[in-house]
Amino acid sequence: MANMTSSVSASQVAGELASATFEEIPALVEHYREDPRQQVIKACERALKRHAKELAERERVNDMYELMHELGGDGVVVGVDEVGRGSVAGPLTVCAVCLPMEPRVWGINDSKKLTPARRELLSVKIAEVATAIGFCHIAPKDIDEMGMARAIRAAVAGAVADTGLEPDCVLMDGNPLGAVPNERDVVKGDAKIACIAAASIMAKVTRDEMMVEYDAEYPEYHLAESKGYASPEHIEAIRKHGLCPLHRVSFCGNFLQTERLF
Repeated sequence: MANMTSSVSASQVAGELASATFEEIPALVEHYREDPRQQVIKACERALKRHAKELAERERVNDMYELMHELGGDGVVVGVDEVGRGSVAGPLTVCAVCLPMEPRVWGINDSKKLTPARRELLSVKIAEVATAIGFCHIAPKDIDEMGMARAIRAAVAGAVADTGLEPDCVLMDGNPLGAVPNERDVVKGDAKIACIAAASIMAKVTRDEMMVEYDAEYPEYHLAESKGYASPEHIEAIRKHGLCPLHRVSFCGNFLQTERLF
């Protein structure tokens, strides 16, 4: 059989397949499937592998949306997650997100499983499609005063209120808190349920940006890199410089070798 695609160079075909979207790959591979050139054959194989990988990823995300609907029901459903619980500096941040079933945010996942760059991209998509997003930040001094358990409950309630919605179901990552009405808790929910994953991404991106800004005020504490967690460099800075107003005093006793600075 004559090669009907020989007018196009093999390298051009390979480039077209390499840049093809998920939706375009099947038709392109079918178009070039009888091309006998080895470069084209290999390019088709790579494209099909990429398509299969993306298909599996989309099935994972679809499962997250289906579980969101299964557990949340047909009413107003909000997903909630926190970041900064274990840090020694900076706020506790909670985000609440209401996601529609469509359009889907492909690639959504527990924020801890994503690179910073991927989180940034997904946060933009989430912001574009979300029905509502709410935040609540609990300052270090308030965490010291009320304790972490009360702080988390207050932050969850504040974030849900900030959405402006009255949810029929609030899906939360972790164990029961009793922070808001209609709460339903799912262990490791940030990896299982779409709206909780969205909340985990938005909370992480937002708090990370805050810590980078704080780093400009207190550069000696390496906040841009540590995000306020107890990295070796951060601990050493605390021992050398004492605490700044961003530190949670109740979390830092073991690190202090100097007087507090405030």
